[in-house]
Amino acid sequence: MTIADADDQSLAMRAQAGEEAAYAMLMQRHRDAVWRLARGHVGDADEAFDITQEAFIAAFAAIARYDGSRPFRAWMARITLNKCRDWARRRAVRRFFTLAKPLDDATDVADMAASPEESLASADAVSRINAAIAALPAKLKEVLLLRTIENMGQADTARLLGISEKAVETRLYRARTKLTEMLRDDGDGRV
Repeated sequence: MTIADADDQSLAMRAQAGEEAAYAMLMQRHRDAVWRLARGHVGDADEAFDITQEAFIAAFAAIARYDGSRPFRAWMARITLNKCRDWARRRAVRRFFTLAKPLDDATDVADMAASPEESLASADAVSRINAAIAALPAKLKEVLLLRTIENMGQADTARLLGISEKAVETRLYRARTKLTEMLRDDGDGRV
């Protein structure tokens, strides 16, 4: 059996034994899903790339603790969500210190808001949606990303987040409703 034909559990065991090719194959298989999850959580492609790297570094540092009876993808999703939460905490601290600067220094802070002309472009519509998803409360955002973006089943999502399947269903409904409201109420009348 070639390394490309091995399942995730076998690759994880080989990675635990120090086989670098197994690490590489696991990363190749799961990097896009990890990036999408991070991108949906933080709303920024570059930050998502950094979080993806951090998630794989953390996963491979802790590969000895991986339980082969559980899906590797779910294990990586949990690590990725933890890295996203770490990112959000660091961002909140940075924001606090940014706001604490003297008013004279505030003139050096760039305005990140899009101009009205840019908001009409179709690329900006995608940006608006990503920003709205990133602005959702973490409990709603995590369920939305896992169920809709990553196509994870309701039971798997519940198990990963440590909640009931009914809670997954409820949070998904609330996330979709809140997202629709956020996009509708953005001031330009478009959905």
